[in-house]
Amino acid sequence: MCFVPASEELVVHEWQVWFVAALLLFVAEMIAPGFWLLSVAVGALAAGLVALVLPGVLAPALTFAAGTLLSLLAIRPFLLRRLHPTGSEIKTNVDALAGKLGIVSERIDPGTGKGRVMVEGEDWRAAALMDVPLEPGTRVMVVRVEGATLYVDKET
Repeated sequence: MCFVPASEELVVHEWQVWFVAALLLFVAEMIAPGFWLLSVAVGALAAGLVALVLPGVLAPALTFAAGTLLSLLAIRPFLLRRLHPTGSEIKTNVDALAGKLGIVSERIDPGTGKGRVMVEGEDWRAAALMDVPLEPGTRVMVVRVEGATLYVDKET
């Protein structure tokens, strides 16, 4: 156990508080993504740098506000564009089945529109796009998905 004599006081400088706040916000950004906390951390880092040079509260506080606002307007949109480009959405659930290959497990009759197909180990209701029946064992490709029905075409 460490004892500090009463005559020695622990001195915490304002710039240290800003840097610790920035560090904590950087760590919190890793837990809560979206670059909101990153913008505030950039403002706190800028305020810490100003607090090193200029004494007082006003200059670092204004720098914090300006740094946060500028990083929200400049850094956050840039990172969102770079890390989450539009048009590259990841398809999940039934939407991910389009383009997959499967095998007819129950005859697909174009007249009744009934049939079944196995795609990635799961059995799905299926309908043929062509007016030709598809027999069990036929390899097919999923062309589109509507509800829980896979519209398939014979693999070429």
